[in-house]
Amino acid sequence: MSDLWRLSATELATLIRKREVSAAQAARSALERLDAVNPLINAVVDCRPEEVLERARQVDAALADGRDPGPLAGVPVTVKVNVDQAGHATTNGVRLQAHTIAAVNSPVVDNLLRAGAVVLGRTNTPAFSLRWFTGNRLHGHTRNPRNRALTPGGSSGGAAAAVASGIGHLAHGTDIAGSIRYPAYACGVHGLRPTLGRVAAYNASLPERSLGGQITAVSGPLARSIADLRLALAAMAAPDPRDPWWVPAPLTGSAAPRRAALSLNPDGLEPEPAVVKALQDAARKLSEAGWTVDTVENIPPLREASELQVRMWLADGYEAMLEAARKEGDPGALAALEGQRGLAAGMDLAAYTALLTRRATLTRLWELFFAEYAVLLLPVSAELPFEDDLDLQGEAAYARVWRAQMPQIGVPFMGLPGLSVATGQAMGPKGASPVGVQILAGRYREDLCLAAGEAIEAAGPPVSIAEPRA
Repeated sequence: MSDLWRLSATELATLIRKREVSAAQAARSALERLDAVNPLINAVVDCRPEEVLERARQVDAALADGRDPGPLAGVPVTVKVNVDQAGHATTNGVRLQAHTIAAVNSPVVDNLLRAGAVVLGRTNTPAFSLRWFTGNRLHGHTRNPRNRALTPGGSSGGAAAAVASGIGHLAHGTDIAGSIRYPAYACGVHGLRPTLGRVAAYNASLPERSLGGQITAVSGPLARSIADLRLALAAMAAPDPRDPWWVPAPLTGSAAPRRAALSLNPDGLEPEPAVVKALQDAARKLSEAGWTVDTVENIPPLREASELQVRMWLADGYEAMLEAARKEGDPGALAALEGQRGLAAGMDLAAYTALLTRRATLTRLWELFFAEYAVLLLPVSAELPFEDDLDLQGEAAYARVWRAQMPQIGVPFMGLPGLSVATGQAMGPKGASPVGVQILAGRYREDLCLAAGEAIEAAGPPVSIAEPRA
């Protein structure tokens, strides 16, 4: 059964648990697919086939002994190179960390393994995970498997490119400003940014993160179906004492009226027509599925949240980050940091305290909004996926990229969950382009995001597997 790589994670786990196929067969199929397409896109930058096959044999042995291997029994998954996997380098796409070998797994990797997953390989990221484009001087450039002229997104560009092209059934990503949601959008798959504290995080191989990273960065799944996102989230969200921010919140909250807000132009974003059309189509699908959809002119502050998020993320340790980027010599990382100097440089204690105070106010406003609406439907980006490396084409192009990404950047400031739903294709300047929508909900209500996403998914074409071309 060489085409097992085509199955969803949910389908494959069911077959393996029933012992209709083996985890070893699934692993060999996944490795064959990786060998066939990864050279064209460079999504996976660290794959050790013998480790993959040995892990698959362990899953099969557990089943043979009558033990439950977990809900992801034998499912090949990928993990991003910015989280610890024992025996592998936590490079974060930089040569400076090429020899930072993890002694133990991060919580998210441990939780995937406890759920029975088989780690197929590690996926590429831009240097320091700082861009919406994926390339670096250590691992090279990742290509969008649906259209090589477009970015695969970033920073989880390798993760999105892998799962879109059938390399693994699920992908792990991280998101501090859109790094799960944008790659999913750019590669035409689904991506879930969980609530802060939902998925435990910690890298023992690296210094402790500063406060901004601790309270905004999360790990989450990318997949080709909403059902697979549900499965992956349940596995990833298991407890781990190493993360002091982890919260034992239920995966399913109390019943809520199926009432959605639609924001076509959040905070004056002015999205392009193809993005507006995708939103209107998604709203229609929700309405036809029984949701009440209200078009709203005003939502709680998002542009302000975006600016404050960048300040909180980059200001704490900005000069040290800039020095590291200069030492690495990566043009993309330098452009990202230099481009945000006005927001990030010169933060003092009083300003940082005021920022955190404002965070409480904005979080409250958003939670009150979600007491009225179960979800908010809004753009992922103001534009269709960008031309690759657009941010390196001068100051105006750089500013255009960051301006378009405002709906993603602001969300982590409040610790909210966000779901990027692939809805099909549109025609852009570089040809056919993926397009999608973003769904937000209140904290720890990923279940509402996923419910709305399932309604949109059910009324549209399923996510196809990309066939990359040279």
